[in-house]
Amino acid sequence: MKYDFMKFDFNQILTTTMVIFAIIDILGSIPVVIELRRKAGHIESEKASIVATALMILFLFLGESLLKVIGLDVESFAIAGSFVIFFIAMC
Repeated sequence: MKYDFMKFDFNQILTTTMVIFAIIDILGSIPVVIELRRKAGHIESEKASIVATALMILFLFLGESLLKVIGLDVESFAIAGSFVIFFIAMC
């Protein structure tokens, strides 16, 4: 298996960052975070950031292999993800 992750250019990185920023919806998540802090107390954001970073790096290197194990290609997964995001946006 050949990894082509070194072929990213600035345009791809910027596009991906903007898409993730739009999907995460930081401003829309503020009420959820406030409610979680009210119910659960202190949120350990450092641990959450480390776990999220580790998961992103793991899926960067193993994501395509994991999709092949379950019989999907990247394009099908992207289309399914776009449907999920669309339905979430409709609610």
